[in-house]
Amino acid sequence: MDYTIRPVTDEDRNTVIDIFNYYIENSFAAFFEKKVGADFFDNFKDIAYGNAFYVLENVDREVIGFGLLKNFHPSDVFQGIAEVGYFIKQEFTHKGLGGLLLNTLIADAKRMGIKALLASISSLNEESIEFHKKHAFAECGRFKSIGQKHGKTFDVIWMQKFI
Repeated sequence: MDYTIRPVTDEDRNTVIDIFNYYIENSFAAFFEKKVGADFFDNFKDIAYGNAFYVLENVDREVIGFGLLKNFHPSDVFQGIAEVGYFIKQEFTHKGLGGLLLNTLIADAKRMGIKALLASISSLNEESIEFHKKHAFAECGRFKSIGQKHGKTFDVIWMQKFI
């Protein structure tokens, strides 16, 4: 099956939020406990580093995922550092599509002069930890027991990849 990655448009608002809300309600991948409204899409657009905000479509032009680069920190001493974020509809995971999105974000990051990518991951999200290890991210920090979601406490693991 063929997949396409394209820049996000306002028409993608509801689908992007639906995908994100799935992960809010069903996993530790999104650091929210309550669903967000459609207006949160504007937050994604606002925080996208250099407009690096994409959707992933299947052959039927159905949006099945999204990814973006986010500023790590507003201070100019952290220029050249970005955080990655991506979410794919559950039924399309484990098909190499996360890597496809990540490679697109890496290409953008290189064009923008970004030197390193970061990922902040719940210690309870083992799939994401393994995904990032597979793609040459290494753990570079851990904040112990700072998150609480669905009645469970978790660490936030920071992973880093130099590009």
